[in-house]
Amino acid sequence: MVLARTLYVAHLLGKQMPHVNQGFKAAPVWGIWGVKDDIQSGTSEMHDIKMIRENPAAFDAAMARRGLSGISKAVLAIDSARRAAIARAEAALTERNAASKQVGAAKASGDEAEFERLRALVGEKKAEIAALEEEAKAKDAELRDMLMGLPNLPAEDVPDGADEDDNVEIKRRGTPRNFAFDPKEHYELAAVQDGMDFETAAKLSGSRFVVMSGAVARVHRALSQFMLDLHIDKHGLLETNVPVLVRSEMMYGTGQLPKFGEDSYFGTSEGSRAKQAHSTLSKYKNNDDINKICVQKEPLEDVVNGIFERAPTKEEYWLIPTAEVPLTNFMNGEVVDETTLPHRYVAHTLCFRSEAGSAGRDTSGMLRQHQFEKVEMVSITHPDDSAAEHDAMSRRAEAILEALDLPYRTVILCTGDLGFGMKKTHDIEVWLPGQNMYREISSVSLAGDFQARRMNARFRPAGGGKPEFVHTLNGSGVAVGRCLIAVLENGQNEDGSVTLPAALHPYLGGKTGISAEGKLA
Repeated sequence: MVLARTLYVAHLLGKQMPHVNQGFKAAPVWGIWGVKDDIQSGTSEMHDIKMIRENPAAFDAAMARRGLSGISKAVLAIDSARRAAIARAEAALTERNAASKQVGAAKASGDEAEFERLRALVGEKKAEIAALEEEAKAKDAELRDMLMGLPNLPAEDVPDGADEDDNVEIKRRGTPRNFAFDPKEHYELAAVQDGMDFETAAKLSGSRFVVMSGAVARVHRALSQFMLDLHIDKHGLLETNVPVLVRSEMMYGTGQLPKFGEDSYFGTSEGSRAKQAHSTLSKYKNNDDINKICVQKEPLEDVVNGIFERAPTKEEYWLIPTAEVPLTNFMNGEVVDETTLPHRYVAHTLCFRSEAGSAGRDTSGMLRQHQFEKVEMVSITHPDDSAAEHDAMSRRAEAILEALDLPYRTVILCTGDLGFGMKKTHDIEVWLPGQNMYREISSVSLAGDFQARRMNARFRPAGGGKPEFVHTLNGSGVAVGRCLIAVLENGQNEDGSVTLPAALHPYLGGKTGISAEGKLA
């Protein structure tokens, strides 16, 4: 990544600043979208520092379930140093103010020696206060960064465990179909051969993309429409159309940043890409291999930063990994009346993930893609109602699979498999006969106040008092592409045709299946 960015900046330097070495030949320029790995924090802390101070043992016990030990000691050491610097700054301010009042009296009395002493003292205290404020600011940033890197505390009823093998099944519905033939995976079916084109997608965008057409594309669209209608008409969710490009602050709010930037795609304008490289390149400004790109004595980081400042546009955005990010951030910085809760949203969007760490996994078919579609549910609730809302959201996702007559099971994730920002998660796994196993099609998660603290999202109690943090929840309702896979595999026939669920027939003009030739029939 460093090399790619360096070569790109060399291209920018040669293009935008003629006095920079024209003889350096840059590698092919990497595109506007790339994975950003240097993040600047700047949002609220995600854990209650007051709670950690008052009950460090309980905090450590919860973190131990996440595989982290002795965390409170390090947190409180930084917190103590920060508070001490603040106290010393306040004391110095009091001394400066007292001396300032005495300066006038000394001048009026004609005591020049005392006047000069007091004036010098005021100056010394001013410098001391500035230094202490910087120290407190640095400690505050250190504390914030440490807390930003700590996961959410698991709910008490989350099972302990190391990985997905320790997840606990809590529900199973439907019996997998007993095929009279060996079932195939979705991409092997005759019905999809003309409608699911991975070769053209690879030419356009590389691996883990697909071009859908004809009957396959129409069934995919029908699924998303069916999901939205069920959530809106039956479950009462508010349909919402949201941007798929969001600011960095929004990714911090929901917890994708700063820890998981490599899992998402980052985009900028031409000029902003220079700034994107700035923080990385600054670490290497004395490296001969990089310095030789630039002929002037000015540090390369300053050159790059100058390019950014002169750029006509400076936009920087992230492609959303799910609509959870924009929907949850509706509450970013907001204080709402308690009487308006809960807020329940649903959105159908494109989603983008780099699939970092998934090399070699699910490389065939469209199970794991860089670009995919999801129908996402988000709820904002009163803290007292979030546990019940979590169960209700899980039922809403399960209702989609039940309406499509797809066998599934629901598991509760153990502490070792629980997402970074979540207190509790239900994974809903659909049966895929082509793989002869259950695969995740929805994760429904309770974040508690973890995201709300980062976003400073609060409600005003109906009975009065200080605003309190809301609780946030999110869940797939469900992943459209994976649902398409399940529909195709569970409905396949021996001749390669597919029988479609009755719930989709109204969305397909009354058509009931896909023929072996790939036509709606």
